[in-house]
Amino acid sequence: MKFTGGVLAAVLTLTAAPGYRAADPDPPVPFSRIDAHVHVGPPAEAFLDMLERLDVRVLNVTIVDPLVPGFNTTEPQTGLAADISRRSRGRIAWASTFDPAGGEEPGFAERTRRHLRSTFDRGAVAVKMYKSVGLLLQNLAGRYVLPDDDVFTPAYRLIAEHDRTLLTHLAEPRSSWYPLDPADPHAAYYRANPDWYMFNHPDRPSWESILSARDRLLQANPQLRVIGCHLGSMEHDVDMVARRLDRYPNFAVDTAARMSNLMLQPRDKVRAFMIRYQDRILWGTDLLELQWNRPGEVLRRWENSYAGDWKYLSTDAEFTVGGRTVRGLDLPLSVRKKIFRENALRWIPGLRGIASFETGSQPAGNAAATASEGSGAMEERKKP
Repeated sequence: MKFTGGVLAAVLTLTAAPGYRAADPDPPVPFSRIDAHVHVGPPAEAFLDMLERLDVRVLNVTIVDPLVPGFNTTEPQTGLAADISRRSRGRIAWASTFDPAGGEEPGFAERTRRHLRSTFDRGAVAVKMYKSVGLLLQNLAGRYVLPDDDVFTPAYRLIAEHDRTLLTHLAEPRSSWYPLDPADPHAAYYRANPDWYMFNHPDRPSWESILSARDRLLQANPQLRVIGCHLGSMEHDVDMVARRLDRYPNFAVDTAARMSNLMLQPRDKVRAFMIRYQDRILWGTDLLELQWNRPGEVLRRWENSYAGDWKYLSTDAEFTVGGRTVRGLDLPLSVRKKIFRENALRWIPGLRGIASFETGSQPAGNAAATASEGSGAMEERKKP
């Protein structure tokens, strides 16, 4: 499979990691971390060395994006992701996906369920639904397909039955539906990716209608754990995220590519949110590397992102991000342990089937253990 890395990087990542700059040295990290949202192709050995040195493990997320050649089908990327995990020295777990197109075709439900079962057999610990649902995919009548469409119900039930977790990137930041603001953290992304700039596509569903459909999905599937990637596309206002977390006990969010949005909001408000919802927030970065042509540059970029995220959440140091002075949140150590590690194990219990993720230790040999079928009890599913 030939990766179209530059194209996918532009499509996937709304914002680069904040350009952290601070005079203070990086604070030490006293426990193993899990980055619950990355996209990697077959990595250089130096990348695995870096993960071991930093004591970080990652969840490699696959997607179906009809706009990117090579990623518009589930295979061969599914098989590749499984192989990357096996060869990762226990450092890389993976999430599968399914093709949401063709929901009205005979056999769609069984075909999708069969595919998902095969990915679980190969070790997938979660399943990703991408933003093309709601923003791009249409049914035979020309209506946009939303995430609460009945065609997806069999897949949602299977995911819950197998104790996997649904990762959702639904909608875009709300600013996508408004005139471009140069100060918006996502302005550069929309200039580079007009297909996802909804202001130019008034025929497509509104931000509100997509998130309402996501909420109906949560309400209708209480046994299904759902993680809203990118702060659930409510990154502009943590109060809005909080209301969803209060309403839906089966819902959590990750921070992938949205630290900049947190930094734009009042520090005390964000800090209070992180502490109050410390059991419902997973650290993720959305960092991406597929081709590894310049591994030295890649490693510096990943290390800077990891160090910056840790500094922002762990200290009250002031540093400059995008020309703005930002003060760190200085979260208690117990809260950071949950956000950076424990919540990933709780909300994605398949990770507990991989010994090195559960214990933080280095596995024997170079292959990661495969997540066992049905890891995590039914009681855990009832109370995510």
